Amino acid sequence: MSNSPSPAASSSTSRSATALPSAPGSSPSTALPSATGTATATSQAAPKPSPTAAATTAPATTRPDLTDPKWKEYAQELVSSAENSTLDWRSQYPYIEDIGDGNGYTAGIIGFCSGTGDLADVITRYTALKPGNILAKYLPALALLDGSPSHQGLDPTFVGDWQRAAQDPALQQAQNEERDRQYFTPAVSQAKTDGLHALGQFAYYDALVVHGPQGFAAIRATAQTKAKAPAKGGDETAYLDAFLDARKAYMLAGNPNRNTSRIDTEQRVFLRAGNLDLQPPLNWQVYGDSYTIPA
Repeated sequence: MSNSPSPAASSSTSRSATALPSAPGSSPSTALPSATGTATATSQAAPKPSPTAAATTAPATTRPDLTDPKWKEYAQELVSSAENSTLDWRSQYPYIEDIGDGNGYTAGIIGFCSGTGDLADVITRYTALKPGNILAKYLPALALLDGSPSHQGLDPTFVGDWQRAAQDPALQQAQNEERDRQYFTPAVSQAKTDGLHALGQFAYYDALVVHGPQGFAAIRATAQTKAKAPAKGGDETAYLDAFLDARKAYMLAGNPNRNTSRIDTEQRVFLRAGNLDLQPPLNWQVYGDSYTIPA
C-alpha cells in the first residue's frame, strides 16, 4: 500500500494493451432435413416461434466487471499507470525505493510498503512457497517496522536482495496473491455489494491500494452521507461522484499539495463519459502522462 507522489516530469506516452479477441459468433442454425418419399410429397415450413417464446430463450446480456480476466487486466494497467508510470505492470515485480511518504520502502506491483505491513506479508507468503529464500532473514526486522519509515535491519542489502528475488516466479506469485487477498478481492466484493459495475469496482480497488482498509472505509462512509449506493436505490453516477469527491478531500486533507490526477484525469474522465463498464478504448492521464488501452 503506497501513497504515490508525482514522479519527475516525463514526455507523454501512449502505450497499447493487448488487443481483445473477437467475441465468438452465434452458432449456425441447423438445416431441416429434406423430405423423403414420393415425388408428390409436400414440404412443410417450420413453425415460427412466438415473440414470447423468443424473448424467453434469448440469452441475457451480462455486463462486464473486474472478475472478468480482461477487465482485471485493465484494472492492473490503470493502477500501474499511477503507481509506476507504465501499463506494463508485470515489469514492476523488482521495483523498490523509498519515495519519502513515511512508509519506508515501497516495492513491487502495487507498492507494498515496509512501514505498512503488507511487504512483510508478501515475504511471509514467499517464504511459505520457498523456504530459505534470500528475503526470509528480513522478516524479524520488518515485524518491528510496521508503522515506521525506518530502514533499520534492512539496509544496506535489502534493496539488492529484493531485486534479485523478484526474478523468482515464486515471489511474483506471492505478490499477485497478496494483491488479490488484501486489495483486489475485498474491493470488488464490496463494490458489487454496493451495486457498482466495473468503473466503481476499480474506484474502490484503487482507493484501497492507496489508502488501506481504514482510509477506504472512511472515504466510503463519507460518500454514503452524500449519496445512496445503487444497492440502496441510489443513482450509480451520483454515488461515484460522491465517492470521488470524498476521496479527493481525504487525499488533500493529508497534504494540500498532493497530486490527485489519478482521480481528476483518470477516474473522473471515465465517469463523465458515462463509461460505467470501463469499456475500451480508455484514454486518460496521470501526472501529465497520457495512456491508452485500445478497443
